[in-house]
Amino acid sequence: MRRSESIAEIKIIPERPGDAESIYAVNASAFATHGEAELVAKLRCDVTPWISLVATVDTDVVGHILFTPVDIQDDERPGTAIALAPVAVLPEHQNRGIGSALVRKGLSNCEATGEHVVFVLGHTNYYPRFGFEPAWPRGLYFNTPEPNPAFFVLELQPAALGGRRGEVRYHRHFYDV
Repeated sequence: MRRSESIAEIKIIPERPGDAESIYAVNASAFATHGEAELVAKLRCDVTPWISLVATVDTDVVGHILFTPVDIQDDERPGTAIALAPVAVLPEHQNRGIGSALVRKGLSNCEATGEHVVFVLGHTNYYPRFGFEPAWPRGLYFNTPEPNPAFFVLELQPAALGGRRGEVRYHRHFYDV
């Protein structure tokens, strides 16, 4: 994207059948290792439903976001939700609002498909701007029952959690990253 291009020229669309290779490249470029790229490739084979969106300039994929199901291990009222992971933008296109546009569109798609609780494990200064709150004060945790300032939850509908508490279990592939 040229410096003169604007966010308005970016399109956020559902992943298309031929996008897998470009999505791998975006995730491999955006992170220090290929772990997230490999994760998305594995999830593509094993997980449904999911929400996978790409950011494009012309026909080129420059960003990607993925949402996959998680289980809330509440002894009294187990439930399901969806998790945002990963979100990635090619380094040369970062800091231009593409990641934020992906998150906003992804959250809108979650709500439109009936997903009302979204979790994310990520940057503590980034996700609160979208309404995410720390999960621990609500009695929710990832992996170990202790506070994790990088683990967040967002209720897209008021009281969507219904008081559920406990461990949030991601798909098994997340534990390999």
